[in-house]
Amino acid sequence: MSMDNLTGSIVALVTPFNEDKSIDFEGLERLVDFHLENGTDGILVLGTTGETSPMTDAEDFAVAEAVVKQVAGRIPVIGGAGSNCTEESLNKALGLQQRGIDGLLLITPYYNKSNEEGIYQHFVQVMDKVDVPCIFYNIPGRTGCSISERNVARLREHPNAWGIKEASGNISYATTVAQYLSDDFRMFSGNDDMVVPILSLGGAGVISVWANIAPRTVHDMCAAWEQGDTQTALRIQLENLELVHSLFCEVNPIPVKAALARMGMIGENYRMPLWPMADATRARLYAAMEGVGLIG
Repeated sequence: MSMDNLTGSIVALVTPFNEDKSIDFEGLERLVDFHLENGTDGILVLGTTGETSPMTDAEDFAVAEAVVKQVAGRIPVIGGAGSNCTEESLNKALGLQQRGIDGLLLITPYYNKSNEEGIYQHFVQVMDKVDVPCIFYNIPGRTGCSISERNVARLREHPNAWGIKEASGNISYATTVAQYLSDDFRMFSGNDDMVVPILSLGGAGVISVWANIAPRTVHDMCAAWEQGDTQTALRIQLENLELVHSLFCEVNPIPVKAALARMGMIGENYRMPLWPMADATRARLYAAMEGVGLIG
């Protein structure tokens, strides 16, 4: 499906596991249907929230295939093809493209990081070989490096450069990047507590953890902004701040999977080194969910 008109709420989908830590494909289909029924504008699989780090390539491709099949062309499906090895990122990108993914999310090379030119080439050498739109993922808190403003300006000129997921939490950086936005290059918030500020800079929406549990709410916030109802968008953002903060009171995706389990959507199962929530943070999460009516 074309991503040309994709704006709004893109869910960074969790990967549900069974008790034996195998992939719960029935749960995955249930989650996809939940999003299709509640207005989610696009689905990202195999990102940070998708817990892809402890998964094999074969498992990644199986998840991508399952989601693409279940979505059946109704909304775009984006696949995370991140790696700190450029060759591995390319191989994964090509594998996802072969399985019908509509776009790719490419993260900066974590741990080894590289210099500015190396980071530029890391993205270019993948984009040169694929035939689908690519989104750069800037999240220095996870990777230890950032996409420089200069590299954003250079990378956006590539024909396969479609946008950036900006998750630095640095509004000054986002403001600089906003200079480079156009109909062909978009910015999505990667922080659920900064969606409206990013939209105010010309952003196109959010790639969201929050949308896993409240897809209609996140969609409606983005739609309100797009329709010019900025006050409603701001109200939704502010009314849900405690819920959003509680989703990050432990490392993502631990809280969001706990929330989905509490809603009866999936089992609360992780792969190590992720571990279930502590009692105090779990109580905070459940209280926030009660506060916005997600649970009774």
